[in-house]
Parts: sequence; structure tokens; C-alpha cells
Amino acid sequence: MAPVKIYLTATCPYCIRARQLLQERGVTAMEEIRVDLQPALRADMTRLTGRTSVPQIFIGDTHVGGCDDLMALDARGGLLPLLQA
Repeated sequence: MAPVKIYLTATCPYCIRARQLLQERGVTAMEEIRVDLQPALRADMTRLTGRTSVPQIFIGDTHVGGCDDLMALDARGGLLPLLQA
């Protein structure tokens, strides 16, 4: 399974939903980067993605985007192949 990295905050409902969907699709381990605990990491996330909102999700080297992007990718059948790559 491809490595998953997610930039998030503890109380963001979109972050919680994105994690749930990834777990439902078989992701058992993901690198969680809490930007609410380390604000400098939000700046890193913004440089990498061009976005300031959380979550920001990477699967392997692919920047998937946020929760809505992840859900759309799953709805069109693209999430599992990306995870299995």
C-alpha cells in the first residue's frame, strides 16, 4: 500500500472524515502532521500544496487535495488504485 501523509488539526470535521474514509479503504497507518500543534508545519504544507486549509492529503507522491477531493477521487473509483500503487 502506498504511504499516506495527511496534514490536519485535531478538531477539524473534514480531517476526521478524510481519516475515516482512508481507514475504510484499508489504510492502517498514515503519517499525521498536526498543524495545530506546530504552526510552522502549516507553512510547509502551504508551500507544498499552495493551499492553507486542512486536511491536505498525499498518497505516495500524489497530492490528492482536501477531504472533498479525496471523496470525489473515491467516488470515481480512483482512490483504491492510487492506494495500491
